[in-house]
Amino acid sequence: MSERGRVGILISGRGSNMVSLVEAMRSGAIDADPVVVLSNVPAAEGLRRAEELGVATEVVDHKKVKPRRAHDAAVVETLQRYRVDLVCLAGYMRLLTPVMVDAFRHRMLNIHPSLLPAFPGLDAQRQALEYGVKVAGCTVHFVDEECDHGPIILQASVPVHDDDTESSLSRRILEQEHRIYPQAVSRFFAGVRLEGRRTHAAP
Repeated sequence: MSERGRVGILISGRGSNMVSLVEAMRSGAIDADPVVVLSNVPAAEGLRRAEELGVATEVVDHKKVKPRRAHDAAVVETLQRYRVDLVCLAGYMRLLTPVMVDAFRHRMLNIHPSLLPAFPGLDAQRQALEYGVKVAGCTVHFVDEECDHGPIILQASVPVHDDDTESSLSRRILEQEHRIYPQAVSRFFAGVRLEGRRTHAAP
């Protein structure tokens, strides 16, 4: 790993978690630099925001590069060109193939808006409300072959109010996402030890 970490951030939409990560790196809260923001969607709002923050941007359009394994191979090639040490999925709405997972095993993080293993996949906040849970939250985890499944690094809980809607709960969870994702990335660069599914921060 380089003396100062190099981070690639993958997005598909507005990129709010990307912004929080970039700002944390720029402030010195994370001992790393954002070297590229990549999207599978050419019109993703987050690309414009990344450019405003002075971060290089790349697009690998999933509608033009098919099948899925070929798309992942093109993403891997791009990230390797930027010599990234860590890949952060920040609202990247793609199921990954082994091509991607193997290339960055134990070097790729994701954030999910539930307290995993509860409510993986899409619409986690809606799933939580429909199930009737009293506590929801978010999880930062390593990425493996299964959806929203890898070893957990950090979680944050959010109380579910009786009058919550999917929108109101999502907003409060997102506030916690912006808080713990930079903490998890900082912990990664400080050193995270894996024992099976359990992660341990460096002493």
